[in-house]
Amino acid sequence: MGEQLTILIVDDDEVDRMAVQRSLRKAGVKANFTEVSNCAQAVERLEVFQFDAIFLDYRLPDGNGFNLVQKIRAIGTRVPLIVLTGQGDEQTAVDLMKAGVSDYLSKSRISPEVLERILRNALRLHRAELDAETANQRLQDSYRELIQKNRELEQQRLQIQRQNLQLMEVARLKSEFLATMSHELRTPLNAIIGFSQMLLRPQKGELSTKQTQMVQHIFNNGKHLLDMLNEILDFSRLEAGRLELRPEIFELPNLIYSTLEELQSLAEEKQLQLSTQIQLTYTKVFNDPANLRRILTNLVSNAIKFTERGHIWVEVIEKDPDQIVIAVRDTGIGIGQAEMAHIFEAFRQSDQGNDRRFGGTGLGLAITDSLVQKMNGKITIESQVGQGSTFRVEIPRSIQVPTIVSKDTLIR
Repeated sequence: MGEQLTILIVDDDEVDRMAVQRSLRKAGVKANFTEVSNCAQAVERLEVFQFDAIFLDYRLPDGNGFNLVQKIRAIGTRVPLIVLTGQGDEQTAVDLMKAGVSDYLSKSRISPEVLERILRNALRLHRAELDAETANQRLQDSYRELIQKNRELEQQRLQIQRQNLQLMEVARLKSEFLATMSHELRTPLNAIIGFSQMLLRPQKGELSTKQTQMVQHIFNNGKHLLDMLNEILDFSRLEAGRLELRPEIFELPNLIYSTLEELQSLAEEKQLQLSTQIQLTYTKVFNDPANLRRILTNLVSNAIKFTERGHIWVEVIEKDPDQIVIAVRDTGIGIGQAEMAHIFEAFRQSDQGNDRRFGGTGLGLAITDSLVQKMNGKITIESQVGQGSTFRVEIPRSIQVPTIVSKDTLIR
């Protein structure tokens, strides 16, 4: 052994104490030895000094080795204990080992090789036990820390859950408020629009040019405000999950043409060309015509709004027999890359400032995106600032509903 050890020898026989020291030194053990002759002296030394190992005689003037082992362990000393005895039996050895003795050796078998081997094994076992205890303590500390972290995570989870419930409640109240307000405002607006239409009819009396212009302004602004309220109402229904699709079989080109015909006047006001190209092998689809019309209206109206001059194209093609693509392309102001990631967010528009030129709620594209998703489709956009934008809506020819409609029905 290359390390320097401190060893306590407890024996009332000086010759035996010297024999232990000579054997260990002869075996090459480097150690500082301390000798005592009874239990009381051993305990006194152990309360003051620390030792790497203890050799003790089983029979001492003031007690036996078993009692001393118990006292040593009682004061908290954790070092290898090797009992040496001139006589003893197997039961004594068993009792000593149970009490905490590292090894048990008859004095008649003492030799440098045996003592060195017993000491080396006892030290190795003791260090292994200490390492195991340290590892176990670390494991327990980690386990307690893990339990604490799990408690903290559980508290955070519960807090997040409570916050989510609060946010859901706020969202529900907001949707209900928007729906209620939109509904309540639509009634007087419809009356205003209706009376304006009546005043504009020639049979209701002649109006001066100025009066006609004023009534026309009332009518136009009322329609605009009604459109905005309808957008808010639709958005609140979508958020609340109360907007259901009502699919039916219909001719898609007919819906495209009639929708664009309604929007033609808006394009003509800005002197924009509005073109349509439809390439379909099978013209029938199974979808919600009202909401599909809303999608097309939103995209084309948006193109007209943000296009000052040039052209707007609407193209309808079959990506495959089961997929329809509707593309709306314009030569408008385009969309910057920074806005592209937020283009489908609610209440979002390209010009967000107070001095923005283009009106509206900023809900059109958000509603369009939600409706397309509800139809199990997807919407994509390509745009370049100053060059224009292209919106592509890809939807299944037949949307999924509980009642199954066969493809043969669609193509008849």
